[in-house]
Amino acid sequence: MTQEELFGLLHEVVHPERQGDIVTLGMIENPTVTSEKIQFSLVFTRNRDPFAAAIKKRCEELIVARHPEYAGNIHIFIKENPNKKPTETHERTVFGSDGKTGRIVAISSAKGGVGKSTVTANLAVALSKKGYRVGILDADIYGPSQPMLFDLEGYQPDGIEVDGHEWIRPADRFGILIMSIGFFINPKDALMWRGPMAINALRQMIRQTLWGELDFLLIDMPPGTGDIHLSILQEMSLSGAIIVSTPQKIALADVVRGISMFRNEKIGIPVLGLVENMAWFTPEELPDHKYYLFGKEGTKRLAEKEQLPLLAQIPLIQNIMESADEGKPISMENTPTSEYYQLLADHMLEVLNKQ
Repeated sequence: MTQEELFGLLHEVVHPERQGDIVTLGMIENPTVTSEKIQFSLVFTRNRDPFAAAIKKRCEELIVARHPEYAGNIHIFIKENPNKKPTETHERTVFGSDGKTGRIVAISSAKGGVGKSTVTANLAVALSKKGYRVGILDADIYGPSQPMLFDLEGYQPDGIEVDGHEWIRPADRFGILIMSIGFFINPKDALMWRGPMAINALRQMIRQTLWGELDFLLIDMPPGTGDIHLSILQEMSLSGAIIVSTPQKIALADVVRGISMFRNEKIGIPVLGLVENMAWFTPEELPDHKYYLFGKEGTKRLAEKEQLPLLAQIPLIQNIMESADEGKPISMENTPTSEYYQLLADHMLEVLNKQ
């Protein structure tokens, strides 16, 4: 699609009150049309225009009906009353400015499949229950899990203009703000992006998300130690990193590489400690039994070798998995299982307070 074709389509969208189509009325600003996405702003002459949501939805439906290849890649921002100063509600600080985000912590795994995203979600809930304002940036470009973990599949973020800049509102679930690349793609589609495209998408989320004032921003990192990781470390001022692993030797080999990446003299991000996930298996009907399916205390031994704190040992329990599938992290409940994540939060805070 070309920009001219886009405008041709949008001529069919009429503002009921102003009795004209949105192109003729000059309501389209900053259009971007590429082979991967369509993006533009809808400008309304007053705040809280009652037709704003319907017009935005009509634009999306019309584009997808004529050009289905853009489904999930249409970003329409709402720009309200450009002649007035933004209200106090929208003047909240974006993370990284004025020091309003207290701590930015990367949750890394180096190896995939060790439960890093589940640990991130439950740690965020545990911190929130302690009274902290928490956000999650799901930076796992190729396998975003936070939308499923928080029952946000199908959520589409709104856009808003503040002080002449376009921002994306994060989702708000259980009082936790969440931004994920999964909000912008069809969950049934594989995200087949080359490195530069993935990095650009991630940078847009980092720079354009309107977080407001946070005490903690947790970054759900992708597995590995590649370009995407280096881009995140360059773009953001991290307070530290937590590395999640199972006790298995093959997973621990990747953890060593992850520790080396953060400790590299050109990066210099402190590793706050290790988390041993799936440390043992406990059947729900036999709570006192422990079965070491992936080996015993491998992460604990590695933490001692690397002179790092072991922040938590979290078992493999059925209700952790069931809660994740239901989109409600187990830490939301007051159960013996949720206490593992409360201890993780406590130990992380202890390490940060010593810095």
